[in-house]
Amino acid sequence: MPLTRRETIAGAGGALVLLTGRPAQAQAAYPSRTVKMLVPYPAGGTTDLLGRLIADQFKVGLNATVVVENKPGAGTTLGADQVAKSEPDGYTLLMATSTTLAINKTLYKKLPYDPVKDFAPVGLVAGVPFALIINPSIPAKSLTEFIAYAKSKPGLAYGSAGNGSPQHLGAEMLKTIAGIDIRHVPYRGSIPAMLDVIAGHIPFMVVDLQPALQQIREGKVRVLGVTTPKRVAAAPDIPTLAEAGLAGFELVAWQAVVAPAGTPRAIVDQLAAQIEN
Repeated sequence: MPLTRRETIAGAGGALVLLTGRPAQAQAAYPSRTVKMLVPYPAGGTTDLLGRLIADQFKVGLNATVVVENKPGAGTTLGADQVAKSEPDGYTLLMATSTTLAINKTLYKKLPYDPVKDFAPVGLVAGVPFALIINPSIPAKSLTEFIAYAKSKPGLAYGSAGNGSPQHLGAEMLKTIAGIDIRHVPYRGSIPAMLDVIAGHIPFMVVDLQPALQQIREGKVRVLGVTTPKRVAAAPDIPTLAEAGLAGFELVAWQAVVAPAGTPRAIVDQLAAQIEN
């Protein structure tokens, strides 16, 4: 029997904080054809992982055919715009992020979609913790030492999952609070950026914790702290950045499933019930 979304994430050590959707009555007429779950980031990252777990839940719970399509780019706006303009019939869904539905509205003068008017919310899926990681060649074993190192190297580059991503904003928060001069290098997802940290092409980044855990355990990157207000159950030995010296530092993103606005309430409720399972 396939693992449920809860069991899979629990097996990963609880690196994602699960939230709940809203249960409701299912409607037998839906689905009658393939459902597409669109993920606005490349494969391998947290949004992709969650999108595939939710897709698996729909497959099992609804006896549906569900395909996951990755459509990264433009800070999730390419994928979001495609879903916003899709037929509101429940057959095109978006794995949306806090960037898609909240941050982008503050960053761009004009978006190709309206985060409020163009989507029907289906369910909140997870809260996502982040971690500050550096390439092991950097001579810093603690946050304090890294800040001192960054101050000695003005313009130190960092990677992110793209402009407006939580990884980007987390590093900018670090820049402001720690008073360091750093330079943003945007990528099309957190995994390509993390691979460049491992390779030494960029020195550091704020990364979603779940896909970084194995790299941390294998020593491919050095972790200096997590961005949550309390330590993460999956990695209790990693201090929070607030503990490590940045008082008040907190960054937790959220992930949700949305459908195009106008999707029938009965279908939205049926999908929400599966997220709750």
